[in-house]
Amino acid sequence: MASRASIAGHPIHPMLVVFPIGLFVFSFLCDLIYLGSHDPLWRDVAYYTMAGGIVGGLAAAIPGAVDFFSLTDSRVRQIGAVHMAINISVVVLYAINLWMRSASSSPTLSIWLSGVGVALLGVSGWLGGEMVYVHGVAVGSGEETASAGRMHPSASRR
Repeated sequence: MASRASIAGHPIHPMLVVFPIGLFVFSFLCDLIYLGSHDPLWRDVAYYTMAGGIVGGLAAAIPGAVDFFSLTDSRVRQIGAVHMAINISVVVLYAINLWMRSASSSPTLSIWLSGVGVALLGVSGWLGGEMVYVHGVAVGSGEETASAGRMHPSASRR
């Protein structure tokens, strides 16, 4: 089943999820470095990468929702619903975390929230992989992918 949200036969959602995942994980690593060093630079980097992860998560959610609402198999749709719920929870958790950091609350609690968020990302990623690698979501047949990338015969290739 090919993705409805795609560019030239390539699904958009997996192209975008690398940004929030990378930013959230890096934010957590910065928190851990801050814990060990108490250098405020690492606390600030964690804050801004967390903000970038929230923006990236919202951007990835749009094509993800398009793909989710096009699912027809009930088992896959159930996995997709859990995947989506976890991802929404992660973005909300990080938004709360960002707000708490802006209000100068406990850095220890914020770091724990980041750790929980990264763990939830792992579960969500596993579910996303289940949909793609086991159930073939957003994976077109070779013929579908080739035809999506073909230009109309009348178009010139210069």
